[in-house]
Amino acid sequence: MSNYHFNDIEQKWQNFWAENKTFHATNSSDKPKYYVLDMFPYPSGAGLHVGHPLGYIASDIYARYKRHKGFNVLHPQGYDSFGLPAEQYAIQTGQHPRKTTEENIARYRKQMDRIGFSFDWSREVRTSDPQYYKWTQWIFIQLFDSWYDKNTEKAKNIEELVSIFASEGNTVVNAACDDDVPSFTADMWNAMSSEEQQKILLKYRLTYLAETEVNWCPELGTVLANDEIVNGVSERGGYPVIRKKMKQWSMRITAYAQRLLDGLNTIDWPQPLKDSQTNWIGRSKGASVRFKVKDHKVDIDVFTTRPDTIFGVSFMVLAPEHELVSKITSEAQKEEVKAYIEATSKRSERERMADVKSITGVFTGAYAIHPFSGEEIPVWIGDYVLAGYGTGAVMSVPCGDQRDYDFAKHFGIPIPNIFEGVDVSEEAFSDKEKTVITNSDFLNGLNYAEATKKAIEKLEAIKVGEGKINYRLRDAVFSRQRYWGEPFPVYYKNGLPQMIAVEHLPLTLPEVEKYLPTEDGEPPLGRATKWAWNTTTNTVVANSNIDHKTVFPLELNTMPGWAGSSCYMFRYMDPHNDAELASKEAMNYWKNVDLYVGGSEHATGHLLYSRFWVKFLFDKGVLPVQEPFKKLINQGMILGESAFVHRRENENTLVSASKADKDNSQLLHADVSFVNTHNELDIEAFKKWRPEFKDAEYITEADGSFKVSRDVEKMSKSKYNVVNPDDICDRYGADTLRMYEMFLGPLEQAKPWSTAGITGVHSFLKKLWKLYHSGENESFFVSEGEADKDSMKTLHKTIKKVEEDVENFSFNTSVSTFMIAVNELSALQCNSRAVLEPLIVLISPYAPHIAEELWSKLGHTTSISIAPFPKFDANFLVESSKEYPISFNGKMRFTLELPLDMSKADIEAAVMTHEKTAHYLEGRTPKKVIVVPGKIVNIVG
Repeated sequence: MSNYHFNDIEQKWQNFWAENKTFHATNSSDKPKYYVLDMFPYPSGAGLHVGHPLGYIASDIYARYKRHKGFNVLHPQGYDSFGLPAEQYAIQTGQHPRKTTEENIARYRKQMDRIGFSFDWSREVRTSDPQYYKWTQWIFIQLFDSWYDKNTEKAKNIEELVSIFASEGNTVVNAACDDDVPSFTADMWNAMSSEEQQKILLKYRLTYLAETEVNWCPELGTVLANDEIVNGVSERGGYPVIRKKMKQWSMRITAYAQRLLDGLNTIDWPQPLKDSQTNWIGRSKGASVRFKVKDHKVDIDVFTTRPDTIFGVSFMVLAPEHELVSKITSEAQKEEVKAYIEATSKRSERERMADVKSITGVFTGAYAIHPFSGEEIPVWIGDYVLAGYGTGAVMSVPCGDQRDYDFAKHFGIPIPNIFEGVDVSEEAFSDKEKTVITNSDFLNGLNYAEATKKAIEKLEAIKVGEGKINYRLRDAVFSRQRYWGEPFPVYYKNGLPQMIAVEHLPLTLPEVEKYLPTEDGEPPLGRATKWAWNTTTNTVVANSNIDHKTVFPLELNTMPGWAGSSCYMFRYMDPHNDAELASKEAMNYWKNVDLYVGGSEHATGHLLYSRFWVKFLFDKGVLPVQEPFKKLINQGMILGESAFVHRRENENTLVSASKADKDNSQLLHADVSFVNTHNELDIEAFKKWRPEFKDAEYITEADGSFKVSRDVEKMSKSKYNVVNPDDICDRYGADTLRMYEMFLGPLEQAKPWSTAGITGVHSFLKKLWKLYHSGENESFFVSEGEADKDSMKTLHKTIKKVEEDVENFSFNTSVSTFMIAVNELSALQCNSRAVLEPLIVLISPYAPHIAEELWSKLGHTTSISIAPFPKFDANFLVESSKEYPISFNGKMRFTLELPLDMSKADIEAAVMTHEKTAHYLEGRTPKKVIVVPGKIVNIVG
């Protein structure tokens, strides 16, 4: 008897794939290429739960499908192995983060192998491997050695800029650079010292050092990116985050703002994701305007999209962090302003942007001068203006902007009306199309477009402003005060950064005794005793050797998490190349990722930064493409089905769900592993897990069972609703897990996990197995005889549907199609090779282990993974006959199958000579016979 021993079968084929290098891709082939990639995982100590593999299963199905379709498929995997969780664990335990990371990777690898992914593991990369991060350091040096020429819209070598400065100065240069670059001639440049020149060049380089407002988390001792903060606290640990100025490395991503926008039109990504990037980049057209400050030799620069409303300005608002605040605040306002700035520093940018209800602000005591009317305008600070967006200052037009209107109303600031025929007594007016300007001197009577044009002309004429395109995108802070990250290949000479030569890379992490910041606030690398660069020997030496002549201090910050993930997709093309990121041949062959699968939460982080680096490396001639990912799919989340025990308020009494008073119950999470599919709690297991309820009173159901209530939440350890894929594989097999995850619902949607539904999928696989086994002993049996037409019809109907579904990533409907096909073929008792062989190829991408086993039993010696995908033949779906309903006086009495190409007369003759017709006519002669070919026959009278 041949039963479906899934554990043995799966182990057998996983070993076979590993030994035979089944999924190893070559960098050249006569076949067309296809590159499938997953956003690579961060290997946490908790391992995978069933929500994690969802995207991997989907991409694996597609990769396997493409192999069947005759493509040379690259489907690699690796680990984003630097990061804060490993570092936090190291701080708590004193264990080196490398050790934790390697243990976590080993666990992930074991779990992934069990699920049967067709990864080419020979290409594995780890961001924490020095042989990998050597290339991150190399890219950093390329950025440092480059500037962005706005005339050609391209990054160029810094030596070219030095040459221009030496011959023509900087007035002829149209570059992406800092706002405060002074103008100089060639003579002035040539007269500068080397250090002065280096300081100027830092204002042009694509990665540069600058004082930047950052999200500082004192508890974690590091800067956090906006997407690492949730509701004003760190995502990891929930610690308070404050805004703080620090000297940081930054990336001049703003130089690429327009190209990042334009590139979105060339890629096949979900529209919501494109919209996220479009909004994040935030292109707007308008004017920059300079307002002089009364009694101070400074200007307030603003960018406005509505220069037509300039006569409606009744106050100005600066971000609390704006550099001018300390310079222009009056003595009388100093204390109030200082207190307000301190309070604001505790709120993240996201929190401030999201909070549209609170109205707070403080008057600085300073006044700006209106560039046209000469009126004095009070200058306030308010936290709804952010230093990181625009210029960090706004000209407030309360009659035309609701936030300005609310601010003015709250603080009793005048609201002059500059809109003709509009009432602004209740709210601001912002309809550009209906705008006609009044009370605005030379702009009176003009509409929005006319007034905008004329206002810009006047601003430019009196040299207090100009027309401008602005972007909301800010340069990306690239420093982290952490240990477990890529070291910068940078040492400092007289306080100025110098790059370590490429041939001496990688610069590897030093050993430190602790992973915390130093007592005086330096990053953890400040604890390293051997962290200085000897420029004579080009080696890392002890700090005691620093003499600032030949030995210099190294950078103490490390790179952020996104450094390692911005270019990894190209390293997979040639991961063992010591001489370059990847060979030209490999990159020209694979070009870029054809299908990328991962979460939408990376829209404005990893996905934006990766696009920026790829465009930069294209400019430098390193990469042959400008976009890393052609097509992208965001998989939805698998949610957990949490279990809750009801506890009576203020009592040590736990009540079964159906008897609980929902309004007066405290809900306690129970570990889902203690709950069966009937929602019954294992009370003894619960007592051991929560000893404080060992002696509690348990009010059970009449049958003695104790039931929990259920609710759908995010799957996480803290909610005790995590389901381990290993347990599912043990009990039902990896093929069941793969098919069930796809069966749960559309790939892009969030869906709850319910172990109760998995048995149906497992039963299907057993039924599939049985289809190939028959007779008394249920031994393997497939006939070589011709298949009947109904079986062929089922097969080709399935081929057509599955191919359409896979191409549309509708994997859930494919699983249903397989179930229908197996049911139909079982009913037909089909055992023909002509049907069962192509059927198993169809199912193979979804359930590869059972497919390999049956393929082998069918007599094949090579893996099913390279078997050609079955070809659909429409002829099998063309009906050659029709089952006609035969009616007497409109009542259907029997059916008769007749050829579809039969003539009307022949149909009538066949019906009239049938014995059942004679039975129903009972000797009568009908008045007429109505024949509709292909539809019905009705005998009347």
